[in-house]
Amino acid sequence: MNPFKLVTLADGSTLEVGLTGKPGGKIILLPIAKKSVSGLEAESLKMWGVDPELGKHFVEGLSDLFQVLHFDYEGHRFQHPLPDRLTLDAIALDFLRIADEMRVETFSYYGYSWLALAGLQLAIRTNRLESLVMGGFPPYEGPYREMLIVTAKTHEQALHPSPSPKEPMQDFGSPEEIDWDQVQVALDPNQTKQFLTLYQSLSDFDDTSVQQELTLPRLAFAGEADRIEYGENFGNVTVDIAGRLRKNEQALRRLGWDVALLPGMDMDHTKAMQPETVLPLIKQWLAATLLQ
Repeated sequence: MNPFKLVTLADGSTLEVGLTGKPGGKIILLPIAKKSVSGLEAESLKMWGVDPELGKHFVEGLSDLFQVLHFDYEGHRFQHPLPDRLTLDAIALDFLRIADEMRVETFSYYGYSWLALAGLQLAIRTNRLESLVMGGFPPYEGPYREMLIVTAKTHEQALHPSPSPKEPMQDFGSPEEIDWDQVQVALDPNQTKQFLTLYQSLSDFDDTSVQQELTLPRLAFAGEADRIEYGENFGNVTVDIAGRLRKNEQALRRLGWDVALLPGMDMDHTKAMQPETVLPLIKQWLAATLLQ
């Protein structure tokens, strides 16, 4: 029996969605549940500190206490890009359509990076969320301008690849050795354009003005070393996730957020999204929030 159901989204594409876990338990919507990979692809991910079974470990880690509504939304959008239509309204519509198709009325949400900011946007568009967990993207004074610059530069490189050969990423030896001016973008322009569209749709968004609309329990976290300095090829901007969260921690707490900075000099954007790092934090928080 196939544990997944195919859900047709607004653009006509179909997405595999699973619902598993504790019968009758509170439901966690998990759009970050990437499919497991093996072989050379798995070894490459491990080199970069990425769990090749990330989705499986998240689902299994939460299923003893909760029901988990899980799917790989990022992977789906790389396969079925929306170059001109990946707006926050479109993403929220997809998530609510998935919940409807799976007969889920209310749910909690966990997203990381751009899927975290999608969760914030979902929370201000519907009253169906019971709690919200945002990882790797601050909910207050988020780096929208910086990400717009980075995605615009990324899309520009996808449209006009450099004629001069550049070193492939693996030649740097480890992620910490990356020189962003030597990274060659090798993505379909439709894939990069959709994220440019996403951040363009946020160009006038002020996350400080929507905080009073949020009355649900909510947690924001990041690794304390989550900071990327992009070179000239990506706009000479710094995306300082940890710095923004640290700067506004007290303001966020006054507004009703719980805030966590995961310790470690190596706790960067990638490491702070791995199941072994995240699960102890969010599982304890969700249990305290939903099961009391």
